[in-house]
Amino acid sequence: MKISRMFRMLLIFGLILLNVGCDQVSKSVARKHIDAREKISVIGEYVILMKTENKGAFLGFLSSMENPILKAIFLIILPISVLLFILRMIVINTDLDKYMIFGLCCIIGGGIGNLYDRILYRSVTDFMHIDLGGIFKTGIFNMADVSVMLGTGLLIISFIKRKEFSIS
Repeated sequence: MKISRMFRMLLIFGLILLNVGCDQVSKSVARKHIDAREKISVIGEYVILMKTENKGAFLGFLSSMENPILKAIFLIILPISVLLFILRMIVINTDLDKYMIFGLCCIIGGGIGNLYDRILYRSVTDFMHIDLGGIFKTGIFNMADVSVMLGTGLLIISFIKRKEFSIS
């Protein structure tokens, strides 16, 4: 089924805005209701809410970089460029499958959510932590990170599905 260009654009931008909105609402709640050094148990010691401000990228990468120009290039300018490139790719390429479109929208939405924090607050608010007793353990993360990981998973599914069809 072929959908109209206008509906496709609304769907793309709607998915991106949904990701950004969920991220920003959850961070706002965390900023208002979780105190520094406070640990709120959601599911025993397995899922905990604890707020931290990350001044770098993934797991604090680049947080100790002292050169403000390089830091701005790596944490703001480069991510904006990549997100715009991905957005352009989604808009122009009309033969992407639903997993790829949804996945790329999640990645863009999560990226925008964290960029918004970096620009407005000079850090990214992280507030969730999972530790399943050594089986699976995360750093402290936020909903933008969940969006990016979900999007990456959907891209992997899309690539696997494409590979299956091209082999047949």
